[in-house]
Amino acid sequence: MVSYADKPWVKHYDKGVPASLEPYPNVPLFGLLDEAARKYPNNTACVMSAHLPLFGRRHASITYGELGDLSDRFAAALADMGLKKGDRVAIDAVNCTQFVIAFFGILKAGGTVVALNPTFPPAKIADQLNDSGVRFVFTLSKFYQDLNSIRDQTPVERIIVSNIKEYLPPLGRFLFTLAREKKDGHYVESLRPGDMWLQDLFRKYTPDQRPQVEIDPRTDTAIFQYTGGTTGIPKAARGPHYALVANATQMRVWMGADESQQEIFLAAIPLFHVYGMVAVLTFAVSMASTMIMVPNARDIDDLLDTINTFRPTIFMGVPALYNAINYHPDVIAGKYDLSSIRACISGSAPLAPETKRRFEELTGGTVMEGFGMSEAPTATHCNPLRGVNKVGSIGLPFPDVECRIVSLDDEVTDVPVGEVGELVLRGPVMMTGYHNMPTETANAIRNGWLYTGDIARMDEDGYFYIVDRKKDMVIIGGFNVYPNIVEKVLMEHEAVAEAGVAGIPHPEKEGQEALKAWVVLAPGKQVTKEELIAFCEQKLAPYEVPRRIEFVEALPKTAVGKVLRRELVKMETGG
Repeated sequence: MVSYADKPWVKHYDKGVPASLEPYPNVPLFGLLDEAARKYPNNTACVMSAHLPLFGRRHASITYGELGDLSDRFAAALADMGLKKGDRVAIDAVNCTQFVIAFFGILKAGGTVVALNPTFPPAKIADQLNDSGVRFVFTLSKFYQDLNSIRDQTPVERIIVSNIKEYLPPLGRFLFTLAREKKDGHYVESLRPGDMWLQDLFRKYTPDQRPQVEIDPRTDTAIFQYTGGTTGIPKAARGPHYALVANATQMRVWMGADESQQEIFLAAIPLFHVYGMVAVLTFAVSMASTMIMVPNARDIDDLLDTINTFRPTIFMGVPALYNAINYHPDVIAGKYDLSSIRACISGSAPLAPETKRRFEELTGGTVMEGFGMSEAPTATHCNPLRGVNKVGSIGLPFPDVECRIVSLDDEVTDVPVGEVGELVLRGPVMMTGYHNMPTETANAIRNGWLYTGDIARMDEDGYFYIVDRKKDMVIIGGFNVYPNIVEKVLMEHEAVAEAGVAGIPHPEKEGQEALKAWVVLAPGKQVTKEELIAFCEQKLAPYEVPRRIEFVEALPKTAVGKVLRRELVKMETGG
């Protein structure tokens, strides 16, 4: 009988993927950029583009040599402002060249990056600024006024500002200034005293003024990553430099990638989320690869034109994004060529088999479902690139990641292989803890094992399957029901594009829960509630069947496409 200690997953690794990659580079995260700028100064690092009427898509780029230079200047400015090692610096921006410059500049100055979600309301951003003790913020001009509305309630001392147009191609900048800058809220007439424009900072400081800061990669924190998408108290996972470098190393080997291939990354996943920050930004820089910036991935027309123009090879995404491409009328009509894409990791939500099949058919590439979390930035599991991709599985643990499934009752005893329990793991990619939350840290990390909060199982081949989040489990008639399983069944129906399932207060039985599904129909498809219930009855136990179904236009989601079940319940209860 196989056990977790046997690591059966190793036998199913692709050829060339070893069981261990020790020793990992013991370097600061910014060391990856220093190396790329030294070895490949002329490689294109970041590309920003715009589709211009009558002129087509134009672009502007910076090289790794320029990225190294500009991030050095940014670091010099922060040091001159009084930044000390370990101070937190926030980035409030969408995907753009400036985000990458600021990210590495902060790290080079010895700071810790706190990446904010610019779509959050100002009050929620204030909570994170206060919790992390941020002194300095880099932002885009579009978000400057919102920051100013709450900054006096926070420790923020200075804000560095850039207009997103600064790294657009010249004609794009000109047309943006004429047509969109004021209308879309990017125009800022003047800054508050003490704040600085990014370009003024670049003129004032030189690369040789960059501070030389001693970093211990294993203990010094590179990022504060707030566990995203849920309500309640902000909780920042401290990601050490070593963990992010190790994860990029694992991904490179897993995907058979190296500098000689000149990979092109589509930076569509938000870089402010740990998924984009590690699986795109860190991974790409570790190979001196090109990143094609996509500031708004929800504009599918623009996204498709970007893919068609720049021919990316690696596209990290989420099922909702792949699905939106699959069903786009111009894709169905064959207008776009997506064949450059060779590899995708899908995360943040379950990947429907039909979504995977259709996207692979369109691209000729492989979509691998994976798993990660802010507490293990960012990926710990993935299906193999060339080996067997099992339907519904998050795949195999990466090299040097140990995993067990423990009892939900005592949270210590390993359950037999194939049975359900909590996924716990350990390895080189773990956080050092939550900022200022010793009790939560002690609950999450026990005897060196990270307790994920995910209910899962492992099969005899070492493939893992997420059943659901512990906190999302619903009790129906005394039975445990996992919304994730119900959602997967609903999405097997040809008329269903997306589904969200949650427990709601039972309308007739006080103190009990009822199961409800919110369904988004696929374009051009129709189905009745009764037909969906009958479909579920063929595949689920009676207590798992959602008897309450509501058709909706869209589901509430996080920035990376994870369904917000708590928001669904609020929609129902008005809470």
